[in-house]
Amino acid sequence: MKQFLINTLGGTLKLLAKATIWRYRPAIVGVTGNVGKTSTKLAIAAVLSHERKVRWSKGNLNNELGLPLTILGDWSEEELRLVSRAQPAGERRPEKIWFWVKVIFSSFFHIMHARRNFYPEVLVLEYGADHPGDIKKLISIARPNITVLTAIGDVPVHVEFYDGPEAVAREKSHLIECLPTSGYAVLGYDDKRIMSLRDRTRGHIMTFGFDKGADLRVSNFENRIEDNHPAGIGYKLNYGGNVVPMVINGVLGKAHAYAGAAAAAVGVVFGMNLVKISEALREYHPAHSRMEILPGVKNTWILNDCYNASLLAMEKALEVLENFPGKRKMAVLGDMLEIGTYAIEAHEKVGALAGKYADVLVTVGPHAKFIAEGARKAGLNKRNIHSYDTAEEAARPVQALLKKGDLVLIKASRAIGLDKVVEEIRYVDTSMVKVD
Repeated sequence: MKQFLINTLGGTLKLLAKATIWRYRPAIVGVTGNVGKTSTKLAIAAVLSHERKVRWSKGNLNNELGLPLTILGDWSEEELRLVSRAQPAGERRPEKIWFWVKVIFSSFFHIMHARRNFYPEVLVLEYGADHPGDIKKLISIARPNITVLTAIGDVPVHVEFYDGPEAVAREKSHLIECLPTSGYAVLGYDDKRIMSLRDRTRGHIMTFGFDKGADLRVSNFENRIEDNHPAGIGYKLNYGGNVVPMVINGVLGKAHAYAGAAAAAVGVVFGMNLVKISEALREYHPAHSRMEILPGVKNTWILNDCYNASLLAMEKALEVLENFPGKRKMAVLGDMLEIGTYAIEAHEKVGALAGKYADVLVTVGPHAKFIAEGARKAGLNKRNIHSYDTAEEAARPVQALLKKGDLVLIKASRAIGLDKVVEEIRYVDTSMVKVD
């Protein structure tokens, strides 16, 4: 009975979403990939919002329920938390029922009665693919005019549900195969698997990346340092012989420059010039827990990147530690989930990099023990390697290990819960807390 109700709800939302798109005819920008989807989505929204009315999917609304929700309305974070996976099943049932009733009836009303200028001109939607066939299901709800493929990597997230990385790439390619001849495929130039898909689309192609040859290229990238503290990133955007500088504060790593380049490419497709794009990107605010810089206890600095993890994302995050100031560099790394038979090899590769870039390593989770082993083989003294089964067990010991001036990277798949470690070691200014 429960599954029947879920299927009925999903079918109803799908019909309403399709009717809404037919009614208002918005431009649809679809974003997919195995790394950087959310950051890219937010950067695109920042650029296009400079000139147009834009709606983008909040949080992780990238499945058969989440995608229609974005199309049907701009719901509050509290409402979305109510129906998210984080909300325990069976709790707050009346509020959940009322929310779904509200979604259905308000959607009917807007389809039948609202004016066209009520609705956004552009939808920026994130297309997730946990299993084979997921992308086609989402395309049947909303077919994009512009598709952005970020990166796949050698060991993608969710690869355990596919025959291998090539199968993951083929799944993602459905989002460019469906493009009309007037559409645009915006492709990550630095990822060979992404570029191998370019012949699968009838649309125009625009590329972005760091490598020479990309239509819209990032150059002169740097992780910025101010007063011996991590401050943010700086880089230049290059397109058609024009160059503009960019600065983003509060985050580190090439991933955010990559997201900015993807957004700039979409902006060019919409007819914006680089100056307007650079102005718009100043409004880009990266999502929580994506290489965000936080002050830590004992005058330390935290690189909070614990939202999710794959081999490619781990490699990019660890590279930030290289040539960065800090009396010591500590990496707190947990399991990378849903990578199937690649688990041992991928975790050992991460360990080898950790052994190269980190002075102290803390691992969390059963597979992360292979990170510890890889670091030991890479030459990191085993006295500086500490392993724990859970984030709860690791939190206090990590704080005890900290010394003044340390730079601490924290990263794992979200289910490992390394946000508990972040909360344990981050600095909170108690003078700003009101006491009743």
